[in-house]
Amino acid sequence: MNILENYKIIKLHSPNLNTVIMVEETLKEIGELVSLAELKRKLPRKVMHQTLIQILDYLQISGKIAIGTKGILWIFTERKELNKLIQKGTEV
Repeated sequence: MNILENYKIIKLHSPNLNTVIMVEETLKEIGELVSLAELKRKLPRKVMHQTLIQILDYLQISGKIAIGTKGILWIFTERKELNKLIQKGTEV
């Protein structure tokens, strides 16, 4: 098996939505700069390293986290005004 075949095997697996949400919620709760090792310890369930890296890549691309040399930081803020408008709106 060559390197390209290994790469394809790795890319075929995608993180479960529940796992992505679990990582998001954990980072929100921490609320401060956290190392990768510390994040792994604080997760409620164990996550494979490669899966966690894929999730962090997705969260960084989507603008929810910042990854730097000192760690990972949740940066996304929800728009509270939008939530108020949704509550006042009529359900269709």
